[in-house]
Amino acid sequence: MESDSEEFVRLLTEAQGPVYGYIVTLIPDRNRARDLLQETNITLWRKADNFEEGTNFNAWACRVAYFHVLAFRRKMAREKLVFDDDILDYLSERNDHRIAEEGAQARSRALRSCLQKLPEHHRKLVEDRYKPGASVQQIAAEENRTVGAISQTLYRIRHNLMICIEKTLAAEQSG
Repeated sequence: MESDSEEFVRLLTEAQGPVYGYIVTLIPDRNRARDLLQETNITLWRKADNFEEGTNFNAWACRVAYFHVLAFRRKMAREKLVFDDDILDYLSERNDHRIAEEGAQARSRALRSCLQKLPEHHRKLVEDRYKPGASVQQIAAEENRTVGAISQTLYRIRHNLMICIEKTLAAEQSG
């Protein structure tokens, strides 16, 4: 089960760019899009058991995001400028395939590039964490640190990787 959880975390991490890009196509306000991405992540985590291994994770994640966008739109329905549901459906369908394919490839390239920019100790920590059968507890014991300290360090590294990936993708899009 541990490896299933690790695989899910890997897929979820790799899906952040494509899902965020998908949400932004439906909700142009980047702050609201980030909030919706976080809500989507929570739902994905809670429904991890519903994901069918071997299917397209990004497509599933974008579908979950779509429902969060719909819920958000219902809340905002009183505002003057809101796309009608037909336009939202059209935009959603049009972007599903493109985001899933292009986003995953670009995000993987960005992740590899950003991993190379990490300090050696951080890169080794990430590599050790995602080796088959590895656990935070095992790493903590090997490094003579607490599980909480390792988890917090990994959280910060992942956060920095996400920022680096977003910057890399933004630079690719503007360049």
